[in-house]
Amino acid sequence: MEITDIHATPGYSGFFFDDQRAIKQGAQQDGFTYDGDPVTDGFDEIRQAGETIVVDVELADGTHHRGDCAAVQYSGAGGRDPLFKAEEYVPVVEGAVTEAFVGRDARSFLENADALEELMVDGGRLHTAIRYGVSQALLAAAAHAEGTTMTDVMADALGTDPATEPVPVFGQSGDARYINTEKMFIKGVPVLPHALINSVEKIGQEGETLLEYVEWLRERSQELGPDGYEPRFHIDVYGMIGEVFGAPYDREEVVDYFGALEEAAAPYPLQIEGPMDVGDREGQIESMVELRQGLADAGVNVDLVADEWCNTFEDVQAFVDAGAADLVQVKTPDLGSVHRSGQAVRYCEGTDTRAYLGGTCNETETSARACAHVALATNAAQVLAKPGMGFDEGYMIVENEMRRTVARRAREQQLADTDEITADD
Repeated sequence: MEITDIHATPGYSGFFFDDQRAIKQGAQQDGFTYDGDPVTDGFDEIRQAGETIVVDVELADGTHHRGDCAAVQYSGAGGRDPLFKAEEYVPVVEGAVTEAFVGRDARSFLENADALEELMVDGGRLHTAIRYGVSQALLAAAAHAEGTTMTDVMADALGTDPATEPVPVFGQSGDARYINTEKMFIKGVPVLPHALINSVEKIGQEGETLLEYVEWLRERSQELGPDGYEPRFHIDVYGMIGEVFGAPYDREEVVDYFGALEEAAAPYPLQIEGPMDVGDREGQIESMVELRQGLADAGVNVDLVADEWCNTFEDVQAFVDAGAADLVQVKTPDLGSVHRSGQAVRYCEGTDTRAYLGGTCNETETSARACAHVALATNAAQVLAKPGMGFDEGYMIVENEMRRTVARRAREQQLADTDEITADD
């Protein structure tokens, strides 16, 4: 079935763009905004409304299939593409992208997605947000043309056997790290709470505030969680442990702090994302390896999660090859086309690094649903609840999409098995 047109409409995403450098340099919150001037190119304010381009791929049968272009909350930081402004990129989608794909067979998802990754405009590759959104629409169009699920299309493209149960969902609390986390406990969310520890104030001058928070997580989970609840705690510290303690990261003071965090979380496992941010990929890898080895030598069982400077498929490869993390976040908007995220998850297979299919609060319900299918197709270790920072909505979207798909695939398999038995008789 041919692609006949592609349409692009500016819209809003599920959260905001934040100037991470300005925040790390001490910008103070004023209600929901921040005081001060932005320091990252492209920003007009330290916090500004998130944007998306709603992409519709039109097929010859008159149907339209949607994908949403999205970029991460901290755009322009850590080696990422610059701030995504929808109005600037609508002409690119309705121009060069449309010209490249009209007339193509919608069923050829992998071929189309690869062509999208290779498409050059004005001498450069498309912004990651464009590749991300258009590829979602191509995936949805392929599923429609084939009469199957996006999970099956992605699995065929990657050569995988999809998960038969929903992938564990990772809930993010935003700054409401107590109220939203209590919601997660009540719902029995398997991985939580993210917690948004992005300032020295939130971690404590000597790390004491985070330590108290982890103790609270353990105690409150036991009070509110369902019977048999065994959560995995995952906290993103945005490099703040490095800010508080500094290098080298395998020294006794740092390792002892991680040991205290492990003890505070026990008996539940603990994952710390982005323990430091040293400013470049190679330095980040070296520092993560140093810390990971120090923890291993001391018998401290806290998993490290790579995020900063682990943006592209090539970055994921570099972190995995170096053994720099127990998990790598596959930050879906930063990898471009959604199949590249699937390939990144697959790259972790056979290594001692697990794949966390992440993304950002600053996405949409459409991109979140597409990622739920990538998670199922690859059987990732965990998948992020998104978009937004309210928790409930993102969790509902991702969890329900996976449950719906697993149930549909089970029904279709049962029918196929029944038809096969009937044919044999």
